[in-house]
Amino acid sequence: MEAALADELGEIAQHSTTMKVHNQVPGGVHCSGSLVDAYRINLHSRIASRVLMRMGQRSYNNENDIYDLVLEQPWEDWFGVHHTIRVDVTAVKSPLKSLEFTTLKIKDAVCDRFRDQFNKRPSVNTREPDMRIVGFLDQRNFIIYLDTSGEALFKRGWREETGDAPLRENLAAGMLRVAGWKPGVPLFDPMCGSGTILVEAAQMVQGIPPGARRRFAFEKFAGFDREAWAALKAEIKPNPVPTEPTIFGSDISGDMVAMTRHNLKVAGILFEVPLKQIEAQHVSPPTSQPGILLTNPPYGERIGVRGDSTVPQDEMAVSFYSALGTTLKQRFAGWTVFLFTADLSLPKLLRLKEARKTPFFNGALECRLFRFDMVAGFNRREEAKPAKPTQEQ
Repeated sequence: MEAALADELGEIAQHSTTMKVHNQVPGGVHCSGSLVDAYRINLHSRIASRVLMRMGQRSYNNENDIYDLVLEQPWEDWFGVHHTIRVDVTAVKSPLKSLEFTTLKIKDAVCDRFRDQFNKRPSVNTREPDMRIVGFLDQRNFIIYLDTSGEALFKRGWREETGDAPLRENLAAGMLRVAGWKPGVPLFDPMCGSGTILVEAAQMVQGIPPGARRRFAFEKFAGFDREAWAALKAEIKPNPVPTEPTIFGSDISGDMVAMTRHNLKVAGILFEVPLKQIEAQHVSPPTSQPGILLTNPPYGERIGVRGDSTVPQDEMAVSFYSALGTTLKQRFAGWTVFLFTADLSLPKLLRLKEARKTPFFNGALECRLFRFDMVAGFNRREEAKPAKPTQEQ
């Protein structure tokens, strides 16, 4: 999602005189600006997982080099000895033998810095820390960050109920952006589960920033600028509530439909999002105007919620996707269909040729967002006919 994130950060930067977006790197995007810009990104980014502030960077040969760099950082300028900490380390091609030992060395360096100055050290809390310190290693370089976000940004503060495997909110937002969806364009999720895609889209329609309902780690920083933060939140201007529905959802499970309805309400959505309980292979377009169908199809047991338990799952999946493909071809002419899945054989099961496939990672699972352009069957037949000779007047 790096390209989608860079695109979004560019839009956020338009509201700041100090923020600049730099290069994309695997797993992230570099940008610079004032600390208030970090507040701004945390409040408005739907796609980022975290906003990390770079404290220091250096080449290293061993764990002692890492310890020295961390010890040099003025941690006491950012938080107090009474705050709890957690250290996380990620590495790509690092020659160091043990990331656990490296994590321990970083924690020791932070604690030793405080002990040297105050004769006290912060406590570690891995579950709900006040401050998260993040180390990143590649083959030669080490970067140490202080996390400005706290809990991961996909935790928007509205989710109370989820299905078995809910889509992360920032992944749903990334898919909406890659699909090119904009408020006002009809959007339909026929396998909506707990409604993550619909909630993200509905909040965008209503102008609710993703971070409007939650707290952040930067609010505990020493020197936190309360007035600047209040001013950023005061800039939020909700959009007028639409009078006609443009976002629609359905699911095979009545429980899921009820959960989606509840989640929309908790997320502050004030307009109607029509929802139906219906099997995906039987759906019809919810509007006369073509739009975007975007969904994360179920796999395994969820396909068989109402199915015959005597039929093997693979056969059930084949017949389900075959029927879904037929429905899309016959009923959704003019629509652009996006299916997000880890099953790379999906186009074959649907008997459709994808127009594009975008690689995504859902955690460690490699997935694809397949795009299918639903051309009207009538048009295809007409195009296949030889052109009639035209008579000159």
